[in-house]
Amino acid sequence: MLERLSLLRAARAGDGSASTGACPIHQGEDAMDEVRALVFDVFGTVVDWRRGVTRDATAFLARHGREDIDPAAFADAWRQRYQPAMQAVRDGARPFVRLDVLHRENLDATLQDVGIDPRAIPESDLIAFNRTWHRLDPWPDSVEGLTRLKKRYVIAPLSNGNISLMLNMAKRGGLPWDAILGAEVAQAYKPSPEAYLRTADVLDLAPEQLMMVAAHNNDLAAARRQGLRTAFVLRPAEHGLQQTRDLAPEQDWDVIASDMNDLARRLGL
Repeated sequence: MLERLSLLRAARAGDGSASTGACPIHQGEDAMDEVRALVFDVFGTVVDWRRGVTRDATAFLARHGREDIDPAAFADAWRQRYQPAMQAVRDGARPFVRLDVLHRENLDATLQDVGIDPRAIPESDLIAFNRTWHRLDPWPDSVEGLTRLKKRYVIAPLSNGNISLMLNMAKRGGLPWDAILGAEVAQAYKPSPEAYLRTADVLDLAPEQLMMVAAHNNDLAAARRQGLRTAFVLRPAEHGLQQTRDLAPEQDWDVIASDMNDLARRLGL
């Protein structure tokens, strides 16, 4: 697999993009006809992580007599540790571990930050609360839109979530994936290049035959640099009513859509 990744990088370097570090942006219907699979960011793009974590945080904090803590603020604080925790893996400071492990470490740290000693909480309760990330609900348009897109394309998650997390979320929410791909497949976390290239390799497709679908401009930018097509789906309430980022596309992505149904429509479905 690593040899194939090297060949893919060498092929892209030969097209003149090596001097800028960016992949060429193919335009036109012919280039779009090359796309065989749509791969999706999940947290925030397909599912509403903040509402789900806030829901479970409300019950958890009430059980432990801490109704004084804002559950939505707790959800935000837990999520804020997400990228820094993965960065240690990206930098090689620690071996690859599943996101469930990072989420649990981040949960313990977040509890400590609000004055709750996780050692005073039954382990079974901590395990159950940590699995809130397995129980997130899709956005209202996600299942219908994915079902429409599935008629033409292979659809699969390209998420930092682990396989069991993606599987449990899909079963609970009715997400109609053709394949369940988690970060264990790539042994890398986005936006590392391997996360995109190894997913293409597993699907036996060239990078330009994949379209990355995300509500996050940085995810799409990283995918574009590896040769994937890109689709931006607007999720202006992912971080609540005070959201300040990803409120608009920051590049000329191949497709820009208001939701999953709009994406299907723009792709002719």
